[in-house]
Amino acid sequence: MGDYFECEIQARLRDVNLGGHVDNVEALRVLDEARLLFFRFAPLPGSDLPGLFRDVPAGITDLVGSQQVNYNAEMRFVAYQPFLVRMWIGHVGSSSIALSYELRVAPDHEPAIVGESTVVLWDPAAGSSWPISDAVRQTLTSYSREPVALRERPGR
Repeated sequence: MGDYFECEIQARLRDVNLGGHVDNVEALRVLDEARLLFFRFAPLPGSDLPGLFRDVPAGITDLVGSQQVNYNAEMRFVAYQPFLVRMWIGHVGSSSIALSYELRVAPDHEPAIVGESTVVLWDPAAGSSWPISDAVRQTLTSYSREPVALRERPGR
């Protein structure tokens, strides 16, 4: 089993909707910000270069192809209390990965949100997906674990 990446994303007043809890769109913003940290900026062990995509060539970008999120608990805004996000790679394909998430409002709480994003590595110059190289695959698999468990959709 691979490692997890964990980070804190600061809650903001604008995250709260009229009902007094964290809006679902803002919760996705928190996951998106954590994903960008993990992929592009986090100081990860094993390299002086930041981020999980440290070996992805310049010019290759990442696009979210799909997302599924389960909201398990209400998230209330607490001033100065960051959201805690844990992420790992649930699957590595030929040009895409499945990123699993858990979001907690406090360390001793169960995840308020669990989710998965499929991210495609894209070569804008070629106008097509970029095949994951061996070096990138090796880095990705160092964070590979079983995918997050999501609820089945009704009717399936």
